[in-house]
Amino acid sequence: MSRITVPVALGERAYDVVVTSEGFAGLGAALQRAGLPRRGVLVTETRVRPLWAEAVREALAGFDLAQIVLPEGEAHKTVATWSACVDALLDRGVDRRTPVLALGGGVLGDLAGFAAATVNRGVPLVQLPTTVLAMVDSSVGGKTAVNHPRGKNLVGAFHQPRLVWAALPTLTTLDPAERIAGLGEVVKTALVGDAALLDTLEARAEALRAGDPEALGPVVARCVALKAEVVARDERESGWRAVLNAGHTVAHALEQALGFGALRHGEAVALGLLAETRWAVREGLCEDAALPARLERLLDRLGLPTTSPEVAEEALVVAMKVDKKVAGDRLVVPVPVRAGSMVLYDLPTRDLARLLPERA
Repeated sequence: MSRITVPVALGERAYDVVVTSEGFAGLGAALQRAGLPRRGVLVTETRVRPLWAEAVREALAGFDLAQIVLPEGEAHKTVATWSACVDALLDRGVDRRTPVLALGGGVLGDLAGFAAATVNRGVPLVQLPTTVLAMVDSSVGGKTAVNHPRGKNLVGAFHQPRLVWAALPTLTTLDPAERIAGLGEVVKTALVGDAALLDTLEARAEALRAGDPEALGPVVARCVALKAEVVARDERESGWRAVLNAGHTVAHALEQALGFGALRHGEAVALGLLAETRWAVREGLCEDAALPARLERLLDRLGLPTTSPEVAEEALVVAMKVDKKVAGDRLVVPVPVRAGSMVLYDLPTRDLARLLPERA
């Protein structure tokens, strides 16, 4: 593939997601087409900066581009790091037209995105995702947030980007374990809305696990298109967009109970998908009784975990009770009816223990 542009149809907040095998070539022209000035602040992370910051600078020759470097990793996705980023943006004199360019993975995109949403009551945001997870999920849709000791992503805001530029060559410098973890969100997307994509993942599992760009590129683009459709239908997760949280009820609880950073997010999503699909079959909500076994085989072939680390059941239930989808005494859980088809189910919070994953 060379370049695929996926529009996110949100009226006056519409923007393009560009998935390209050409690196950052053409980024400057795309920023100008998006109506952004020839200046900005590049916010990146310690691992990504030496790998790709200079490539972005070269692509934006003639732009006035300041830079902020944040620490890497889920353990730094905190209010303290967000506050430090806001301070740094203010130190660099950003005004309401100055775009923030977020170069990095999902943690960096969420952090920089939340800073862009809040400094000066909102400045333009450009997402430059460098991981599979960020490309297929977190960079698209406008969710920005940081973690809180009480739960995952509890402090944040909706702030749509003006442009998302997914440069596929950045995946070649990604740690293999991080790239594989990102496939958890790819599997989620297929379960939510595209049975044919699930077939593709099964057919090309080994190539995807190995990071074959010819396999990854089309899969990334398809996931982006599917997410764009859901976001256009329900921008602020007032209803249908909650299907994109498939696997995340258990995933977020595992991340919190184990300590943020103990599991990669995509690994936790894989475990959550499997646990929630098994629960759906047990409850008679999923019409395909073979789906959990099929899912387990696929996750294993992709190199994703299928059994959960040891963690206290009580801690998982407590974490699920502060999930953002809880309303009163009920929690909205996306349920797979079959591969590629989801419904939303109101689960009483007294029954949360039924979702718990199998142990290692």
